Amino acid sequence: MFRLRAHGKKPITITTTTTTASTFLYWSPESSPTAVASPVAMDPIIWSVLPDHLLDQILSYLPFKTLVALRSISRHLQSLILSPTFLSDHSFSLPSFLLLSHPQSFNSFPLFDPNLHSWRTLPLPRSLSLSCASSLLSSSHGLLCFSLSSSSASSLTVFNPLTRSSRSVKFPFYPFHFELLTLISSPDGYKIFTLCSSASSRCVCLYNASDRSWRRFGGVDQLLPRGFNQDGVFYNGSLYFARSEPFMIVSVDFNDGKWTTAIGDGVFPVNDDITFARLVTDSEKKTLYMVGGVGSNGICRSIKIWEFKEETESWIEAETLPDIVCRKFTSVCYHNYEHVYCLWHKEMICVCCYNWPEILFFHVGRRTWHWIPKCPSLPEKWSCGFRWFSFVPSLCASV
Repeated sequence: MFRLRAHGKKPITITTTTTTASTFLYWSPESSPTAVASPVAMDPIIWSVLPDHLLDQILSYLPFKTLVALRSISRHLQSLILSPTFLSDHSFSLPSFLLLSHPQSFNSFPLFDPNLHSWRTLPLPRSLSLSCASSLLSSSHGLLCFSLSSSSASSLTVFNPLTRSSRSVKFPFYPFHFELLTLISSPDGYKIFTLCSSASSRCVCLYNASDRSWRRFGGVDQLLPRGFNQDGVFYNGSLYFARSEPFMIVSVDFNDGKWTTAIGDGVFPVNDDITFARLVTDSEKKTLYMVGGVGSNGICRSIKIWEFKEETESWIEAETLPDIVCRKFTSVCYHNYEHVYCLWHKEMICVCCYNWPEILFFHVGRRTWHWIPKCPSLPEKWSCGFRWFSFVPSLCASV
């Protein structure tokens, strides 16, 4: 048994236990009941000269929670644990969740596991629960983005719940009146897109975590009217928005900030109106979908899903919501389609409403529609402000 200690960190003890079957290693904090009161210290030099393939073999025996704790021991261990080779060779079966946020929830979030059809709770660290007050704005590949609740706050917070690590992102200027904030995470880092409004004009502000800098672009006032409240979706290097009255799909390129209108002519109804349109994207397969309400005189009579075919630059109708389910959903949103929003989660297109705690989703692979019921722990007084996010825990999502 030996102990590792990094400067300013709590020591971690490695204990070797011999059994009749085999010899195995496990790591435990000093306070663990499996740790011995007087461990034998190991010379750090010995540990530092162990070949990477031996370290990789040792790490492969450790439980997932221990690997998360080991990231703070040294940069070398962190690089080994987060290396693509290690993560691919020792894949971790992590569940994914639909996360529910509400203005009156301060310390935790309800999580729904679609595979097990069960509810869990994601507690927030005390530092976040007190300052952020559940002002969750966006989620992407295991990262959550919060705004601070204080009126004098001048930053955002990006948080990885799995590794319990966070980073403060300072605003580019103050006061910073932002809207339509979207977090886009990738293996190379993350970006934060938002619109900044002033009395005279609006601009696009884009934060890049790789160099921790903000950029500003113009041209938004001509394409997205004030009061537009639907988040964009990231697809092929651009962020796309669907607007109605008149119906239009617009996008902004992250490289040069150039705005363009729509892609493809589409196969849309010609005799009826599109009462609302929302975009979702499958980032793994790089597929873009649109959920739209079709009707007349501003009243939705049916809900359809279109898939964008990049090779032909056209939209193809993929699915129609059954009439009985459509009637229930339209009664839920009271024909106030501004309250409707959509998101993608693990082969599911989720159709949500700010004033309804349930989710209607379409499973793309099975081509079936389902309802996710109300969380049993939600108080009855919570009648509006429900916001759902896709939360896929990731060990390698760095803040």
